Amino acid sequence: MKHLLLALLACFTFGAGHAQLTPFELSKDKNYTATYHEVIAYYKKLAAINPQMKLINYGTTDIGYPLTLVVLSRDKIFDPALIKKQNKRVLLINNGIHPGEPEGIDASMMFARDLLKKKALPKNVIICIVALYNIDGALNRGVSRINQNGPSSYGFRGNYRNLDLNRDFIKADSRNTLALEQIVNTWNPEIFLDNHTSDGADYQYVMTLIETQKDKQNPVLAEYTSKTLSPELYKRMKKSGFEMIPYVESGRSGTPDSGIVAFLETPRYATGYTAQHNIISYITEAHMLKSFDKRVYATYNFMQALVDINERDAKLIGELKRKADEQVSRQKTFAMNWQLDRAKVDTITFKGYAAMYKTSEVSGLRRLYYDETKPWTRTIKYYDNYKATETVDKPLAYVIPQAWGKIIDLYKLNNVVMHRLAHDTTLDLQVYYLGDLPVPTRPYEGHYLHTGVKVIPVDGKIKFYAGDYVVYTNQPLNRYIVETLEPAGVDSFFAWNFFDSVLDEKEGFSSYVFEEVAADLLKKDPELKKKLDDEKAKNPALANSAQQQLTFVYRNSPYYEKTNRRYPIGRILTDTKLDFKK
Repeated sequence: MKHLLLALLACFTFGAGHAQLTPFELSKDKNYTATYHEVIAYYKKLAAINPQMKLINYGTTDIGYPLTLVVLSRDKIFDPALIKKQNKRVLLINNGIHPGEPEGIDASMMFARDLLKKKALPKNVIICIVALYNIDGALNRGVSRINQNGPSSYGFRGNYRNLDLNRDFIKADSRNTLALEQIVNTWNPEIFLDNHTSDGADYQYVMTLIETQKDKQNPVLAEYTSKTLSPELYKRMKKSGFEMIPYVESGRSGTPDSGIVAFLETPRYATGYTAQHNIISYITEAHMLKSFDKRVYATYNFMQALVDINERDAKLIGELKRKADEQVSRQKTFAMNWQLDRAKVDTITFKGYAAMYKTSEVSGLRRLYYDETKPWTRTIKYYDNYKATETVDKPLAYVIPQAWGKIIDLYKLNNVVMHRLAHDTTLDLQVYYLGDLPVPTRPYEGHYLHTGVKVIPVDGKIKFYAGDYVVYTNQPLNRYIVETLEPAGVDSFFAWNFFDSVLDEKEGFSSYVFEEVAADLLKKDPELKKKLDDEKAKNPALANSAQQQLTFVYRNSPYYEKTNRRYPIGRILTDTKLDFKK
């Protein structure tokens, strides 16, 4: 009987240990990434035997499944509000935004298990892991990334609506994005990590890194990340055996020897969106041509380094986040667009491969290849400086008509403080009229993006209605508020077509009817007559077109709709007493 019990115990122990291995670890060649159902099943089993771990589902993604958040808490506290009261940090890790770049999915499964198994959960940091973000794409498995060395099968970049979810964080077209934004604004992390796989050039490194571009990051946070956190991450990754370099965006010649350019993550990207919330943000980019197992282990080591430093600097990071929020609440001027500053150049030591050329067997023309038998180490240029090309001074407050419901919903989701007018109210404020816009020639992520937006500010009296929203710009979320509501912003709501209906002219005229009215207007209004004559002198096309002249008179007459091309968001510039709903 004793031998039987021992045998049963041995079987149970082996089974439990075996069950804790991930599908990646169980695969013979370590070239396998877990399916969505394997990921969720694995975490459920892990949570069932570990009270320091909890699975929480958020929303419903476009494929119909909820977004699963894995929460690791040493003290078994899973209430975000209580965690903040206890002055603990929150690290949010996102995996599988592009399911064909799955290293983070498998690395996080092992990482969560090992922290629990080794009783190594940090005391002052709660770790939140999005198990698999683009569930839709993960279910659509295949081999679509032809330029990537494994795994043997993986998910597709687009989701069920064929959206690239890493371009969706302002427009929020997908339900996946709404669920992730709910997670961000519920847990309020101080640090965010988005795990990816690279594209592009060949070189010796397994891991590269994108960090929030320092010139557009809040200065309080930029000082810490550029001088402390990031250098320490590079140091620890080198010590782990996975030396790291900044993400390789090639220079003008297209190869790293010409220099590399720091990536600029605008708000459409996950880390650009989190940066608007004063969250320190990173993207790992494991190199596509290195074997999948090395990429997984490099991602694992990066997460370990990030957790360890976060634990070490927990109090400091919390204080820096508080200072950044305070600073942004008072900030007056905000950048709308950025441009690489090629006049400022840094240098880094880089380990690459010789870029060579030979005749293509496909085209018969010259083609690029990298010769891995010819490694090199040298100093190259690193373009890591950006300058603002356009700025705007914030108003005292914005007024958003309640008709623009998607904006109101997104602002509520992002915890923007808003007030509702108690009565119909005519306000003295500033509005924009939209100038001529370049015509987009092709769609991008389901939209025809507006670029090069020019606005004409006009002061005047505008009527708003009971229930319309007033948003004061004295909030830690000012960057999100200003960068989305100012139409010139590179990823503003206007850029993403939220307001295109104001570009339509709703009324017009019949020429034969308006002829007499126009003639009478010109007789009674000498200034209008002079304005027309001056324009005809400058514009031969207008001078030779009766229709264009009628249109000119119409658009400068009392009959023309004043809302055409008027941006509907009001800008309150002076302190104004308003009555709000209780």
